[in-house]
Parts: sequence; C-alpha cells; structure tokens
Amino acid sequence: MNQQQLVSKLREQLVQLEQQVLQHDASLPAKDHKLLAHLERFNDELFHQNGAKLAPCVQQLRDNINQLEKQLQLQMSAATVSRTCEKIQDRFSALKRAMATTAIDVKEQQQQKLSKQRYFQQKQSLHHEQSGFSWIASQVMSSSHKLYDELNKHLNWEKKILFKIEQLQSQLDTCHSTAKIAVQNDLLLMHRRLGKCRQAISYIEDRIQTFERPQQNNHR
Repeated sequence: MNQQQLVSKLREQLVQLEQQVLQHDASLPAKDHKLLAHLERFNDELFHQNGAKLAPCVQQLRDNINQLEKQLQLQMSAATVSRTCEKIQDRFSALKRAMATTAIDVKEQQQQKLSKQRYFQQKQSLHHEQSGFSWIASQVMSSSHKLYDELNKHLNWEKKILFKIEQLQSQLDTCHSTAKIAVQNDLLLMHRRLGKCRQAISYIEDRIQTFERPQQNNHR
C-alpha cells in the first residue's frame, strides 16, 4: 500500500466511524447527556472532550489524518510518520471503545448520583436527630414537598399562638387581681411555645434551602 492509499483508507474508515458516532450521539436520551455532561471519557493524549457526545472527537481524528498527509508530502522521517500513524490508530480504537462503553459510563454515573443522594439524606437525618426538633418527623427531611407542608403547618401554629397571646393579654388587662397570676403563667407558656415554633420555622426554612441547593446545582 503506497502513501496515498494509506491516507485514503484512513479517510474511508473515518467516514464510516463518523456515521456510527453521529448515530451514537443522536440515540442518547437527554437524561444520559446530563449524567455524562462533565465526565472526562479520554485522557488528554487521546482526545480533548467531556460529556456524552463523541462527535467532537471525529474532527480531532480528521486533523490527525490531515497532519499525516502533510508529513508524507514533506517526506518527514519514518519515525515521525510512524508516531502519527500510531496516534491515529489509538484514537480510532479509543473512539470505538467509548461508543461501546457509554452504557457502562451512564450506569456508573447513576450509581454515583444515587450514592451522593443517600449520603446527603443520611447526613440530613443525623443533623435532624441532633437538632432538638424531634416532633418533626424525620422522613419530612427527605422531601422538599413535605418540608413545605411542615413549614405551612408551623406558620399556622404561629398564627394560632399569636391569637391566643392576644386573648390572654386582653384577659390580663381586664381580669381580677386574683386571676392575674394564672393568666400570666398561661402567657409565659404561650410565649415559650411561640419562641419554639419560630425556631422550628427557621430550622425548616434552612432545611429547605439546604435540600434544594444540590438540586439547583444539578440543573446547571
């Protein structure tokens, strides 16, 4: 095989591979693209490319073949030409291997994502156990929807306690002196409940922000 035949054969192989790569990229669902968005699938010596789409690698491989053709035209040393040929073959093999292992990469990323979610939930559960708000069910901490429901519940309690405080304050202003101590004790109790309720509201609001922050980062 002469030099021109070698280049022609490589270009034919690239055309065939490009069709396979384009089909590969088009067949991947959006969720898989998202999972692999920041994954480095090659070392820098092969391709500069991140994510699920492999089409950018085709152009890099085409550039290598063009480089080889110029080297042959300039009659560069056999060692230089040989290194370029090896690089081209390595890249062909790496690109084919990447297409074959995409499903494996997706599964690994899914498992890593699940592990991170489990770790986050365990961390939140431990934090909740140590928070002092044991009357809030621990399973509430695993869902932003449940957290919002819990927040609304505590906001309603806050309104009811404030209304009760207003009633007691009105009684205190009008009741007989012998009854004042009992009303004052009830007022003190309501203010303690109000303080605890407001602490819980702040705690739940912090949990909502902490819970949603990783979700927001995942959508970036």
